[in-house]
Amino acid sequence: MNWLDDYKSKRATADEAVKLIKSGDRIHVHPGCANPETLIKAMVKRAPELENVELIHLLTLGYADYVLPQYSKNFHHRALFVGANCREAVNEGRADFIPIFLSEISSLYRQGKIKLDVALLHLSPPDAHGFCSLGVGIENTKAASETAKIVIAQINPNMPRTLGDSFVHVSKLDAVVEVDTPVVELPRVRMTEQTRKIGENVASLIEDGSTLQMGIGGIPDAVLYYLKDKKDLGIHTEMFSDGIMELVEQGIINNEKKSLHPGKIVSSFILGTRKLYDFVNNNPIIEFHPSEYVNDPFIVAQNDNMIAINSAIQIDLTGQVCSDSMGRHIFSGIGGQVDFIRGSARSKGGKPVIAIPSTAKDGAISRVVPTLTEGAGVVTSRGDVHYVVTEFGAVDLFGKSIRERAKALISIADPKFHEQLEAAARKMNYL
Repeated sequence: MNWLDDYKSKRATADEAVKLIKSGDRIHVHPGCANPETLIKAMVKRAPELENVELIHLLTLGYADYVLPQYSKNFHHRALFVGANCREAVNEGRADFIPIFLSEISSLYRQGKIKLDVALLHLSPPDAHGFCSLGVGIENTKAASETAKIVIAQINPNMPRTLGDSFVHVSKLDAVVEVDTPVVELPRVRMTEQTRKIGENVASLIEDGSTLQMGIGGIPDAVLYYLKDKKDLGIHTEMFSDGIMELVEQGIINNEKKSLHPGKIVSSFILGTRKLYDFVNNNPIIEFHPSEYVNDPFIVAQNDNMIAINSAIQIDLTGQVCSDSMGRHIFSGIGGQVDFIRGSARSKGGKPVIAIPSTAKDGAISRVVPTLTEGAGVVTSRGDVHYVVTEFGAVDLFGKSIRERAKALISIADPKFHEQLEAAARKMNYL
C-alpha cells in the first residue's frame, strides 16, 4: 500500500478517532498554539464514557475544558509548564505540576518514565512523500509521536510546514482527522515605558555577531526594538514570536556569524500570529528541532557569543531567581531558563541575562526582595545567575560576594525601595 492509500484508509471524524482513547490512558497533547482543539473537544464529549484519563503537556493556548471541576473523575492533567487555561486547576489541587527542565522532558518519554498510550497531534497536510510537519511546535511532541502506542493527528492546511527535524510520516499515524480551522494565535503584547527601558538596557549588553535566545512578551519585543543598530545577529532559541520577523527582513538577523548552524534560525516552537505562521512556512532560513536538542546546555554552549535573555517574578538580594511561582501559587514552570542560562554561561563570549521589571502591581511592590516569598521556587540558583537587568540598570553578579550582590541589586531596584532593602540587608548582615 502506498502512503496515500494508507492515509485515506486512516481518515475518520473526530468523534470516531477519539474512540481509540480508553479509560486509564495517558495522553500527550500537542502544546502551545498547536493545541489540537478539534480532537480535544471530541474527547471531552466522551467524558461520560471515560475515567482517569491523564493529559500531559506543556502550556497550551485555547480550549482545555478537561480541567473543569465537573470532569475531575474523567480527566486529570499533569502540567509540564502551567498555562493560564490550567493554572486554577493546578493551584486548586485538581491538576499536578511537574518541575522539570525543558531539555529533559523528552527523556521522560524515551526512557519510559512516563509511558504514553496516546499522542494527539496537530499537523500540516502530508507532502509528496507522505511526511506531515509538526508545524508551530516540535518541542517534546516529536518524542511523543515516536513513543506513544497510538497517534491521532488533526490534519490542517492552515498549519505551516516548518522545516528541520519536524516531520511525522503518515505510516506512523493511527487515525487522521481533516480539519480546516485557524491555528490558535497569540497576539503581541504592548510595550510599556518600563519594558522599553529594560529592553534598552539589555540591548546595551548585546554586541554585533551575537546569537540570541529570548521568549515572548513586552521585554523581548523591547530588546528587539533596540537592536536596529546591530548587525549579523543570530538566533538559537527554544521559541520565538513575531518580533523576530522584522529584524530578519531588515537584515539585522542573518545568522551569518553563528558558530553552530550558521545561516539558520534554530528553534523548537513558536507562539505568535498568522503573519508569523506564514513567515515560517517552508522557510529554509528556519530549522525546527526538538527541545532535547535546542535546549541542551552543551548544544547551546557551542554558539559563540550566546546571549540568553530570560524573565523572572522575583530575585532576592543573594541572586536567587524565582520565575515559576508567586509564593506557593504555581504560575508557569521551569521551562528553558536554566538550560539557556547554563549554556550561555559556557559559551565563548556568552552572557546569561535575567531581565526583570523592578516592581509589580503598578509599582506597589518591589521584585527585588530581601528574601523570596515563602514557598517561591528557585528556578535559577544564585550560583547560576550572571547579569540582572531592570529598567534602572544592569549588573553582573558572577563571582560577587553576597555583600557585593546585595549592593548591586539594590542599585537597580526602584529607588523608592532602596532604604527598605538596605535596612533589610543590614539586618541580615549582608551590608
